[in-house]
Amino acid sequence: MEKLITKAILPAGGLGTRFLPATKASPKEMLPIVDKPMIQYAIEEARSCGIEEFIIITGKYKRAIEDHFDSAFELEESLKKTGKKKLLEDIRRLNNLSFAYIRQKAAIGLGHAIHCAKPYVKNEPFAVLLSDDIIEPGNSLLKSMINLYKEYDSPILALQKVPLSEISKYGVIDGVREKENVYRINSLVEKPSQSSAPSDMAIIGRYILTPDIFDILDGIGPGKGGEIHLTDALFGLLTKRQIYGYVFTGNRYDAGDKLGYLKATVDLALKNPLISGQFKEYIIEVARGLKN
Repeated sequence: MEKLITKAILPAGGLGTRFLPATKASPKEMLPIVDKPMIQYAIEEARSCGIEEFIIITGKYKRAIEDHFDSAFELEESLKKTGKKKLLEDIRRLNNLSFAYIRQKAAIGLGHAIHCAKPYVKNEPFAVLLSDDIIEPGNSLLKSMINLYKEYDSPILALQKVPLSEISKYGVIDGVREKENVYRINSLVEKPSQSSAPSDMAIIGRYILTPDIFDILDGIGPGKGGEIHLTDALFGLLTKRQIYGYVFTGNRYDAGDKLGYLKATVDLALKNPLISGQFKEYIIEVARGLKN
């Protein structure tokens, strides 16, 4: 019997040190890109694939995330009275979704964050979305991964070819091309050096995982940097079952990095119909000024 993907985990318990001091008391995941916090882009991406149950792993100073996805009676009433129907629709768009929040008591790695969701996921496959990996809205990456899961009944990792100069930022796979954009994964390593990387295929922030990953996470200890890494758990899972990778070729922004965040903001602003024209004119004006 085919198991549907109905749940998504969004780890959001990290310290956000790359955006200090802005993230000293505010969640990185709530930093806006144009007119939405970055975590909402991930929620909307998952929702477009039929996922309606979300488990958000939070930490200290993360209450703004819960408030954002809660109802806002006074604001909604004000928008009603002033006839701002479009804005009202925008803030109600996610009201039919189900959210659960789990406090990660210490930010000790992605593997630990996912393990926190074990009691809620139980014996179901699930998606994991890292909200600071922004996938261009409308892209079919997650949908393609879900379809691949249905075909192989195996965990699916999103992969992207990255320059070797940046490879040490990622988990990296060693694998064999199964078919177009699909790799059969033979091994994984967390943040290798440029000289020791098994390939230039990096794991990016989208996963379809099976519940047996929790058994592996139960038994692993801290890895590099004292954190519990999901990549290490996936390496252990490979001894028990096959894992596949789906190669993403579209636009992705590492919005956990200042430069990536700014690129995402500029590109998505240029595609926003409400401001794209004026913003494009401003960018051209700035570029001309830099040439003079």
